[in-house]
Amino acid sequence: MCLYLQADFGFNEHHQNELINYMRFAHSKRALRLKTIDSCFQDLKDSRLMEETYTVDEVSDMLDGLQVLVRGEVEMELINTAHTNALLLQQLFSQAEKFYLRLQTDISELENRELLEQVAEFEKTDFKANSKVNQESSKPKLAPLNEGGVSELLQKEISRLQEDNDKLKARLRTLESQAMSTLDEKSKAERALKDLQKSQGDQQSAIHAQEITTLEGTVAEMQADFEKTLNANIASQKDLQDSLVSAKHDLLRVQEQLSLAEKELEKKFQQTASYRNMKEILTKKNEQIKDLRKRLQRYILEPVSQRYH
Repeated sequence: MCLYLQADFGFNEHHQNELINYMRFAHSKRALRLKTIDSCFQDLKDSRLMEETYTVDEVSDMLDGLQVLVRGEVEMELINTAHTNALLLQQLFSQAEKFYLRLQTDISELENRELLEQVAEFEKTDFKANSKVNQESSKPKLAPLNEGGVSELLQKEISRLQEDNDKLKARLRTLESQAMSTLDEKSKAERALKDLQKSQGDQQSAIHAQEITTLEGTVAEMQADFEKTLNANIASQKDLQDSLVSAKHDLLRVQEQLSLAEKELEKKFQQTASYRNMKEILTKKNEQIKDLRKRLQRYILEPVSQRYH
């Protein structure tokens, strides 16, 4: 029986026994519910079927009452089965979470006809034949998962972590060795650099002194050139200022001469005959315009009745 289960379902002996216990429990509940349904029919026979003939209404009434009773029993059985399965899953999930496991279910496999037929075949043959053999090992509750697959899984996980720890330690030793080698090379390089600096110290000091002297001479020459350029710029700026002042004076003289020439020209133009005649004509025209404006104003203000008298 155990070999058959292990081949079909892949369970170990402990889980096989748990499956047998659950199927025995489901079988007893199913048998009890069937007995209850049988009693419903028997009660109907004993209480209602007392006469030889019945009307259609009486038969219909008896069947309706029987339907209500059977429906209630079947519905109660289905509800209890669903709730029982939920409690069973709750126990399994609770034990799995204690070991930080995540169980997964495939709802579609619950309607797999092939698997359902295997379970039915097991119930017909091996389950009934070996129920007495496994009765002593059955328990009312699921045993804690402290043996078998979970312990083996934890042991494998511990072994894997230990192996990773050993690898990390080996890697750490390698890195420490490389770090020590790098430090030795750094120390050697620092000593070689100090020796080289010490041997070249005097030569570099002389070179630096010569470079400083050269730079000082260059700076002095640049300063002298800058002072010469600055003095030349100052003199040039002074000449430019003098030229600008002289140009301003010349401009003022020219502007004054132009103003005098314009005044003289205007005076001469006013003394000509053409200018006088034009002035007289403009004066007459202005007087005519004033007279016309006065007449137009009177014409506008004068009533219409007085215009035709």
